[in-house]
Amino acid sequence: MGRVTVRRPVRMLSASGQRRRPDSLAAEEPLEIRVGGKSLAVTMRTPGHDVELAHGFLLSEGVIGSMEDVATARYCDSVDDSGRNTYNVLDVALADGVPPPDTGVERNFYTTSSCGVCGKAALDAVKLKTRFSPGGSALAVSAEVLAGLPDELRERQKVFASTGGLHAAGLFRTDGSLLAVREDVGRHNAVDKVLGWALLEQRVPLSDIGLLVSGRASFELVQKAAMAGIPFLAAVSAPSSLAVELAEENGMTLVGFLRGSSMNLYTGEQRVLAAD
Repeated sequence: MGRVTVRRPVRMLSASGQRRRPDSLAAEEPLEIRVGGKSLAVTMRTPGHDVELAHGFLLSEGVIGSMEDVATARYCDSVDDSGRNTYNVLDVALADGVPPPDTGVERNFYTTSSCGVCGKAALDAVKLKTRFSPGGSALAVSAEVLAGLPDELRERQKVFASTGGLHAAGLFRTDGSLLAVREDVGRHNAVDKVLGWALLEQRVPLSDIGLLVSGRASFELVQKAAMAGIPFLAAVSAPSSLAVELAEENGMTLVGFLRGSSMNLYTGEQRVLAAD
């Protein structure tokens, strides 16, 4: 398995002078996801939890809906100059009867760590219809619980603590406890990893669970949440206009600028219980 962090020497300049010291960097390596031996996508990710990443990606693209839809997932065909496996190619075999991905799911060249939908081969494939509609969920979370979530997430970000260079995504219960947390250089990869975890744990659809992300709420993250049946997305930063529109269309709650007791409720405000 590839390294999660890499040590590099740096020359550090400050008002008090300069010095040289080692620095920890978040690792970023390509992962090629194949389905049935055919390349589907290449994403730049932090190594680790790759099987979860592949399952979450296929779930969020509408290819699979349960762990039973996947027969096997294995590393293959990726070696370095010395012949050692780099663990950068993962081949997923779908179960019998599961249709292969539509052509529109294929990505042109690669997906960068900052973009999850910009490489779509067809614009019509960007907007997907979920098989797990989140709109009917009765989930409700108190504002007090929401206020404590960013700190809980930060405490679980072990690699961020040493590098300062990773996004995080966490699945949370209404009592504020975190079911799973994943980190990655790509915000969409972090989300795919927690969705893949939930799929492998047979928890999808996640109609009674919320999703917290450490950055902004983009269209793609709202879509990924909707594809897993998640009714509630909270972000510590801003949402985009398309993210708000898609959340509203899917009957989801979208919270942005979640910082302590302050937050903006953009859609589905009935799921946020304010103190009397």
